[in-house]
Amino acid sequence: MEDFSFEARVLNTPYEKADVYHSLSMPVYNTAAYEFDSAEDMEAAFCGRTTDHAYSRITNPTVQYFEDRIRMITGAMGVTALNSGMAAISNTLMAIAYSGANIVTSRHLFGNTYSFLLNTLGAFGVETRFCDLTNPAEVRKHVDQNTCAIFLEVITNPQMEVADLKALSTIGKEAGVPLIADTTVVPFNIFKAVTFGVDIEIVSSTKYISGGATSTGGLILDYGTFDWSNSARLKDVSALVGSQKAFTFKMRKEIHRNLGAYMTPQVAYMQTLGIETMSIRFERQAATCLELAKELQELENIESVNYTGLPGNPYYDISTSQFGPLPGAMLTFNLASREACFAFMNKLKLIRRATNLFDNKTLAIHPASTIYGTFTEQQRVAMDVDSKTIRLSVGLETVNDLLTDIKQALP
Repeated sequence: MEDFSFEARVLNTPYEKADVYHSLSMPVYNTAAYEFDSAEDMEAAFCGRTTDHAYSRITNPTVQYFEDRIRMITGAMGVTALNSGMAAISNTLMAIAYSGANIVTSRHLFGNTYSFLLNTLGAFGVETRFCDLTNPAEVRKHVDQNTCAIFLEVITNPQMEVADLKALSTIGKEAGVPLIADTTVVPFNIFKAVTFGVDIEIVSSTKYISGGATSTGGLILDYGTFDWSNSARLKDVSALVGSQKAFTFKMRKEIHRNLGAYMTPQVAYMQTLGIETMSIRFERQAATCLELAKELQELENIESVNYTGLPGNPYYDISTSQFGPLPGAMLTFNLASREACFAFMNKLKLIRRATNLFDNKTLAIHPASTIYGTFTEQQRVAMDVDSKTIRLSVGLETVNDLLTDIKQALP
């Protein structure tokens, strides 16, 4: 299958076992438990000596097939499907962090990710070291022998910052630290994370993959590129199963089992269908997003437009080199004030006032008062979350329809 295109591999990933009715769609295995022929077979499955399914909190045939499809199109060594993007982030970091460890990252993070790092992990003695990830020298100063990860969003939400992934990967390799990236904003068909040195890729499959916000899910992709014998948390596991496989072994045999956030078969089925049309939906959404960003620059009541695919954007060159000419279907723009943002949103007729990204419908949100609404003003300033910013997730409507709605809603 490696010789075929992305689309062909998505559509034709084979089943692990042939379906007895030759179904072209993987059946939904709505079951919690599985019967065994013997006590010996049951023991072997529960102790990991076979790949037989034992309990759907741990593995399920429908979810496994979804994971197999992701593995087929990305080349990842290991894929774990969970029930949200936040579950993917939390499970990943719980697998490698420990009391006394630190994680080097940026303040330019999605609100719940920021909270998880600072508050949830912080309560267990894990330090979060915030720095400017676009400045390699500053990153080097923050990495030390207790750093368990360099973590970032490849295009930050909503600041739209882009760091040089290869530069960060080089720093990580020099220090024996994995580079972990949330790549949700740019899908697999345009961005190959492993080629830029990402060791662990995290994706909210709720977004592009779900096929129009049908369900919530998250993915952890392990490319087998990091030597986990360098990890204080995974050193013993590395000695047991090998340095490349240690992370996925830890994830599958302990972390996701104990935290109980495995994807459900119903969601896996919907997202397996969703990924079949992801490329064509993304091409339409991202092309519309770029064209809309250009048009918005010409409107006098819009102070600024932020989309890294626009020539003149401060991250245009690095964004284009990493993601190509269409870096996702999310843009932001600034109006005169917070009040102007609210007035604008209240007048929208076509564009929906809703959270989420990459629905089939275009969505608008005021991040400062919603996603970051419970943060202090001081925290929002430190995170560069501007009260004058509107975030737009561009859907499948035409540019003309979206522009018409935006123009009538502007003051």
